[in-house]
Amino acid sequence: MSKSLLRSICLSLTGVLLVGLTACGSLDQASNRVLSVVTPYKIDIVQGNFVSREQAAAIKEGMSRLQVREILGTPLLVSVFHANRWDYVFTFQRQGVEPQSRRVTVFFEGDRMTKLEADALPSEAEFVASLDSGRKAGTVPVLEMSEERLKATAVAAPPAAKPLPPLPASYPPLESSN
Repeated sequence: MSKSLLRSICLSLTGVLLVGLTACGSLDQASNRVLSVVTPYKIDIVQGNFVSREQAAAIKEGMSRLQVREILGTPLLVSVFHANRWDYVFTFQRQGVEPQSRRVTVFFEGDRMTKLEADALPSEAEFVASLDSGRKAGTVPVLEMSEERLKATAVAAPPAAKPLPPLPASYPPLESSN
């Protein structure tokens, strides 16, 4: 093989390698731009006990533990070391929104409630409205049927089933007596 032919092959291979490496770099930049637009879906995470402003207002000093539990539900935290207090903790995390966190603490002396400490609590209507914020309108189907649709989807009652034959007066033994 001549030196000039070998030299031209080496220059060609070097050029191909340089073009390939440049293409990889631009491909990497393009893929990063595409990936920055596409984000994975993250589910809403709701943990703990939601306590509304109305529930907290219904709690009165002197109520029994059972009465408090009937209004607020079972507390998230009950400690053996702090038997005189119940903690209701609520957290809500949604993609792209600041996480919500609320705490309600109920204090007891014996079986009677003495004090309630709570963060600023939303009303039930405000909380439901915050759950729907940021959602596209019209994505949730209407959950009511009109009278016309109910009549149109009504199914005729199935025909009456045949009566079962009468049961035998006695059954044969399960094991043979041989």
